[in-house]
Amino acid sequence: MASDTSAKLAVLIDADNASPAAVEGLLAEVAKYGTAHVKRAYGDWTGTSLRGWKEQLLAQSIQPVQQFAHTTGKNATDAAMIIDAMDLLYSGRFDGFCLVSSDSDFTRLAARIRESGLTVYGFGERKTPKPFVVACDKFIYIENLTLIAPVPASSTAPALPIGLRTPAARLKGDTALVNLLRNAVEANSDDDGWARLTNVGQVITKQQPDFDARNYGYTKLSDLMAATNLFDLDRRVPGDGKPAVVYARDKRRPG
Repeated sequence: MASDTSAKLAVLIDADNASPAAVEGLLAEVAKYGTAHVKRAYGDWTGTSLRGWKEQLLAQSIQPVQQFAHTTGKNATDAAMIIDAMDLLYSGRFDGFCLVSSDSDFTRLAARIRESGLTVYGFGERKTPKPFVVACDKFIYIENLTLIAPVPASSTAPALPIGLRTPAARLKGDTALVNLLRNAVEANSDDDGWARLTNVGQVITKQQPDFDARNYGYTKLSDLMAATNLFDLDRRVPGDGKPAVVYARDKRRPG
């Protein structure tokens, strides 16, 4: 998905369902997609369970929103966050929302915001239910923003420390991944089979919102595709001071 750093974003955090340890990396990720004009964290700040949040609230200028837990077993925090999100949506001042939670209760909220033509970025742990993940335009796993980069959800292997990359043989053996990459390249290719990598990434994200090269231990899509050894990559410099553009082509394509 193409990023627009001028986009005005509202960052709403379900503190009951997010770790304060991930906040710094999370906001750095948010900055790739726009500017956080609103940063709010919701929870019952009178209790002890959210004590670890205080330092991050101050350091990152996040506004804590108090919501008392009136009834045991009922999540009043979710309701408060949803109401605020709708108020912000109707204000017409934002281009997108960042919803931080691993709770499926926000599935309908994400869908409703997208129905209004705004972009929704979801942030949550790998345990996040699939309906919430696919309701977002893009979903980023919190584990990719901290010290652990997990392997794909379909794998039974343990999480990968950052820097330990999935080897080429294993990538090639992941049929779902290979098909996803090849189909995205083919869908965006010119007559010679070359596809602009940014367009490839956008198509993949539309099909699979939680796709991320970091799931496999790679920082960028180009690094992941190079590691598969299934694609030719070409870095082209257009000139006039413009940044280089990376293109990819399936190696099965005739020269």
